[in-house]
Parts: sequence; C-alpha cells; structure tokens
Amino acid sequence: MKQFYDNRELSWLKFNERVLEEAMDITVPLCERLLFASIFQSNLDEFFMIRVGSLYDRTLVDTVETENKTGMTCEEQLDAIFARAAELAPVRDEAYSGIMAELKEKYGIEQVDFRTLSKEEEEFLQVYFTKEILPLISPQVIDKRHPFPFLKNKEIYAVAHLESKSQSVKLGIIPASGSFSRVIFLPTAGRIRFMLVEELILHYMPLVFENYKIICKSLMRITRNADINMEEALYDHDVDLRDVMTELLQKRKKLSPVRLELSRKLDEVSLDYLCEHLELKRTQIFRQKSPLDLSCVFALRRKLEDTDPDLFYNRADPQKSMELAHDELIIPQILRRDILLYYPYESIRPFLRMLNEAAYDPDVVSIKITLYRVASNSKVVEALINAAENGKNVLVLVELRARFDEENNIGWSKRLEHAGCSVIYGPENLKVHSKLCLITRKSGNGVEYITQIGTGNYNEKTSELYTDLCLMTSNRDIAAEAGAVFNALSMGTLVEDTQHLLVAPLSLQNKIIELIDGEIAKAQSGEEAYIGLKLNSLTDKVLIDKLVEASRCGVKIQMVIRGICCLVAGVKDYTENIEVVSIVGRYLEHARIYMFGKGEDMKLYISSADFMTRNTIRRVEVAAPIFDDHVRRRIVHIFDTMLNDNVKARVMQPDSTYLHRHPVEGEHPLDSQAYFIAEAYSNAALAPESSREPVKAAAVKKVRPVRVAGKRKSAEKSCKSNC
Repeated sequence: MKQFYDNRELSWLKFNERVLEEAMDITVPLCERLLFASIFQSNLDEFFMIRVGSLYDRTLVDTVETENKTGMTCEEQLDAIFARAAELAPVRDEAYSGIMAELKEKYGIEQVDFRTLSKEEEEFLQVYFTKEILPLISPQVIDKRHPFPFLKNKEIYAVAHLESKSQSVKLGIIPASGSFSRVIFLPTAGRIRFMLVEELILHYMPLVFENYKIICKSLMRITRNADINMEEALYDHDVDLRDVMTELLQKRKKLSPVRLELSRKLDEVSLDYLCEHLELKRTQIFRQKSPLDLSCVFALRRKLEDTDPDLFYNRADPQKSMELAHDELIIPQILRRDILLYYPYESIRPFLRMLNEAAYDPDVVSIKITLYRVASNSKVVEALINAAENGKNVLVLVELRARFDEENNIGWSKRLEHAGCSVIYGPENLKVHSKLCLITRKSGNGVEYITQIGTGNYNEKTSELYTDLCLMTSNRDIAAEAGAVFNALSMGTLVEDTQHLLVAPLSLQNKIIELIDGEIAKAQSGEEAYIGLKLNSLTDKVLIDKLVEASRCGVKIQMVIRGICCLVAGVKDYTENIEVVSIVGRYLEHARIYMFGKGEDMKLYISSADFMTRNTIRRVEVAAPIFDDHVRRRIVHIFDTMLNDNVKARVMQPDSTYLHRHPVEGEHPLDSQAYFIAEAYSNAALAPESSREPVKAAAVKKVRPVRVAGKRKSAEKSCKSNC
C-alpha cells in the first residue's frame, strides 16, 4: 500500500495522544490538565468499545479481510492497537502523577494511600468502611461450584486470589460501586486529602474474606464491546424502531469483553483464570498506576472550585452576536440578511429565540427539523412542543440510532409525539446526521422561508463546549432544497440531485469530487488553485485519492483536521502540496468548512459531514453554500486564524507523526481559541441593542488574544471523539 495512507485506528490513537499532551502541558491550569487526562481515558474507553469491538467481531467472520488503505488485516490492526495502547498507559500514569504532585506541592491537595495516612485518618477510614461501605457491598467467592459472575462494563471490582486447600482456583470479587461516594474526603484541617472508595475496599478485603488467606489482590475493570448491529436487529422485524432500539440497548450491556485493566500485579494463576472466563488474551490486559476510572476528577474539581482561580481556565461565557439587534425579533432580521453564529464564542440563544418566535408567530405554518443529539433538558424540544401545541405543523426527525444517545432519543420521540408533533425516523439503514431546520411562514408578503443549517447538534450544553457554525438564512433556493430533503425523509427516500445543497448519500461525495476537479483544471491551466478544509476526520479513500491527485497537479491544499487523518501530508511526489494541522485545546473543534478556490470565485460550504465514508455515502448529511459576502469573509477569517495557530496547533509530518507548532522569532503567540474568545467579547460590545433598519455587519477586526477573567467554564467531554 502507498506511503501516503495511514491506518484509521492508529491515526485515532495519535489524536488521543494529542489530548494526553494537553494533560502534560504546564501552561494549562492543573484542574484542566486533570480533565484532559480524564478525557483521554473516556475517549479510549469508547474506542475499545466501538472500534476494537468492531474489529473483534470481524475477526470472527473473516480472518483475511484487509483495511482498504494500509492493507492491514483485522488481527494485525488489533495487535497494533494493543501494542500502542500499552505504550500510552505509562504516559497517562506519568501525566496523572505529575499533576497530583503539583497539586500536593502547591496547594496541599493529595490523593492518599494507607502508607501516607496519619493514625487519626486511618481510624476515620476504618470506621467509615465498617459503617458506610461494608453493609452495602456484595462480595462473592468464585470457584468450581460458583459460576463466574457477569462483570458490568467499565465498573470497578476488587479481586483477590484466595488460598484454597484444593488445587482449584478460588477468587474473591467485590463490586466497588454502589450507594456510596467514590471520593472520600478526609477530615484533615487546612488541607484537602482524599481516597478513592475502591482503594478502601481493596485494603479491607481481608476483613470481608476473613476465613481465607489472600495470596494477591488488585482492582480490575473490564471494557465490553458496544458495537451493536442495527441492520441485523431490524432484519425481518415488523415492529416499531423504538422497540428494536430498546432491545438492542439491553443486548449491548452483555457483549463480550475486549479489555481488562488492573491496578496491581496478579499472579499467573489468577491471570489465566480471568483470561479463560473473560475470553481475553494477555495482550488485552493493561496495568495502570493511575485510577482505573478518572471520572473521579469531577468530584475533585467541584471541591476545588473556590480554592484558587488559577487551577481552572478563566471565564469565557458565550457572547452576544454583533450580527443581531438583541431587543428585536430574530425572524425579521433573518429575513433581511443571513446570520452566522459561531459557538461557543457566541451564544446559541438567537437560534433558540428564533424557534420560540416561530412557535408563537401566527404567520408560521410549519417547522421541520432533524434531531441527532439534544440536551437532557432540551430547550429546542420544548420550543417544538410549544409550537405543536399552538397548532403549528411540526415535523421532527429523531435519529434513534445516535450512538450512546439512543435511550435519550427514544424518550424525546415519545414526548414529541405525545405533544402532537409528527415524528419520523428516517431511511432504513441510514442514520440522519444532518443539522437542518426549515420554518415556513405565510404572510401578506406571500410565503417566506427561514432555513438553518449547522455543523453541530441542537444541544445547548455542547454549544458551550464545541466549536460550531450556525447559518440562518431566508434564501429561497436553499429553502427549496431543504424542503426536498424533508420530503424525502418523510417518504423514506433519498435526494438524488441538488443544485445548491450537497446532500449525502447520493449528492455529496460526487459533488465534492467535481469541486476538486475544478481546482485541478485551474492548476493545469496555470491558474491559482486552492482547497481549504476544516474537518473532524478524513478517512474516505475516494476523496483521499482525489486530494492526492489534486496535490500532484499543483493544487495547494490546507486542512485543519482535529482527529483521524488517513492521508499523510508532505510525502514527496504525492502530498507535497498538502498541509494538515490539528488543533486540540480548551474546546472541541467540531465545525466543518469546505473551501474551493480563492476570492470572489471561491465555493464555500459549511456542513455536518466529515470526509468519512460513513458520512459521505452512508448517512444523510447536508452541506450548505455560503452566499452572503460578509458571512463568507468571516468564515475565511476563522479558517485562516486556525491555520496560523502556533500555540495549540500540531502539524502532521511526512512520517504521519505530529509536531507542536511554536512561534518563531519575532512572531506573536496565537492560540486561535483564546483569540476567538477575545474577539467575541470585543464584538459583543459593538452588538446593537436595536435597529429599525438592516443591521450593517461591522468589518471583522484583528484583535490580539487576551486573558478573560472571571467565571470558569470547561467541558466534561471537550475532546470527545464522538460527534
């Protein structure tokens, strides 16, 4: 296979390594570094559950199947994944121990063990265990007469090899979770000292199994395959999709283990016993010195909120958009000109106001929207319910197959249906990932439309954590094609061709190829040819090969790709004209931008679709053209700023590794996310309060990044790979 390809799974591990680098970056506040360590771990959990689970399933069916870019078999990929994950484990441990050492030295914050306890603290913990923990745990002894128990996915267990008179193995197992707090803060005056409950349970295992001698003991945690097969579940089922999804969610909880994590070394007998019953190889067992589940950092962060502001990022609230007059109705302003919102720097509130206005506007006839992931207490759903109860025709496509949001979406679909909304699920075998909303009004001016196209979910929570673009336009051509998308979804069909929107699965990949071909033709005729892309991932081999062809023809290609990139940039004779930059920072980079050409002739789109086969030909996705000159200039400004980031940017090398970009001599440091925070605050001061005339958008200003003081905002999932 050609040297300009990288394996998808190994490329993802490189992305997660960049997340881990943030946990080791001394310029990042300590509690935020803890958060990045936790994100690294939760990302890896999901990677094992989905990607490793999928590869494992395929080895059971086809042992010679190869990946289409690097030619690796599933077994070879699994071996490479396990080896690289084993290499990253001590790096994670080093990051965690380094953070905790700094917290102890500078702030007196310490995670303790029984070697560092005072006599009073040890007495406190013994009483705590006896009164608060012991009555609530359920220990089990496992041997020939007692079956091996079902171990829950990602739960922590204390396990011990118990001495037995017979030759058979006898294990003691105690679940380390239940109706008790995981983080135990010790009553130590003037300092914050804590212990994790699983360590307390492990320590007192001899009291629980008092009739046995413990040979060795450890904490353990298994990760189970979570890659449920939708198509197989739906085959020959004449039942509601909600019922099928409910059944699948129960099945997911019981799928096979793919990883075992241990906190301590167990003897060979115990390891053999666990491998036999969990059906794991030794390469799937990982030792780690840091906590097996780093979600404990959230309890610690809450405890430290008022300790020292330097432990956290400075305040960065979503700001008012300078595009809008904020004491006027939103809909009339959108009817006058296109509006672009840039989350999380700008607030999602104007979009929510638009939905609420539509819910009560007597001229609004219908609202149509696609929902993939929404907040737990969704204001978007609330507005749609209000609209339906006010007599509007509300059509909602709820994607029940959004991974790990299935249960949430099942509940929302029932609520929406109960309120009088028309709820649909979309085409069979295709997830609907597009972020599309169409509002239709009928007034004295005739029929008017407002179309909203976004790069991110209709989720107020993630709009403060993910960088996304939201376009609201009254363009009739865009509205007509958005209407065609909703009509197709309602009838279970697909849009076959469009003039303005790019609509997967039938009219996105092929249109992008045509756009790349247009730049190739320019290069071949001696004209300036350019492609700029901002994506989460690039894995589609068809598009990769076309980009390589464009590079070889002299097209300059610049890409900002946060995560997976299966194209290797800078390879002589192939990708010399391609630059790939990855930005990992405070927020999750999530917006997708496609740029073909430069200047007035540039064809510019925003989209929900990455250049992944699952997005381009296996989902319903929408990319929207940007026609408004001011919006176009603003998006180009956003893209160029990210390309020039020299603080959080990593640049791909010809060997597929990434190197941190640092300011060269005489160059100002530019953290693009900090820059956009400062810019949003600066622009908010210019936001008009009212305007009876069309609001003239001010020119985009160049401002230097500044630290914005005040309340902190950070993200539990700010670098989650799942989008």
